[in-house]
Amino acid sequence: MSEEKFYHVGELSTEQPAKTQYESTKFAKAKHPEPYRFEVNLSAEAGNKQSKTGVVSVNIPGFSPVKLYCDEQPPVGDDTAPPPLAFFSAGIGFCLMTHLTDILTARKIQVDSLKLEQRIVFRTNLGHMREHGYMTNGGCDMVETHVIIESPEPEEKIKDLLNEAENGCMAHFALRNPIPWSTRLVYNGQEAISRSSENA
Repeated sequence: MSEEKFYHVGELSTEQPAKTQYESTKFAKAKHPEPYRFEVNLSAEAGNKQSKTGVVSVNIPGFSPVKLYCDEQPPVGDDTAPPPLAFFSAGIGFCLMTHLTDILTARKIQVDSLKLEQRIVFRTNLGHMREHGYMTNGGCDMVETHVIIESPEPEEKIKDLLNEAENGCMAHFALRNPIPWSTRLVYNGQEAISRSSENA
């Protein structure tokens, strides 16, 4: 019998993400009708080959920080942990399911079965163009989501459930709408690059 492969995804962390370049915001309760604002913080570090570790936390009280592991497939990595796009893609699907289950519970909608199937098409020339002198480029071509619900409720009620969940899903909002972004390079302690959606 072959030995079972150990695939390390993560565990609870005793420490919060290490931050040297920005200050995280303390979570504050909102007053109606203002929305809650919260943030997810990550500090990540590269290891051997393509192995990476990161500590991620949500600044809402009650959420524990988690240490996650990430890798790539051979020959660039050792396939010891999920690749970054697996975390990214799963996060999109799980976020929508969180809103679906939260709403159906709050609205007392009877759902016998809730499943989600998702396909995301990415593109990259990494691995076959760099050797010809090209810069590495990548992109995302499409996100396809299938929500599969079995329920005795009227169809309109289930349609409303999905509509409300999609409108409330922050991950889907980020996919469908232009959002502010910024990237900085700190090289040997000095800022070398600072760019954002404002000056792109």
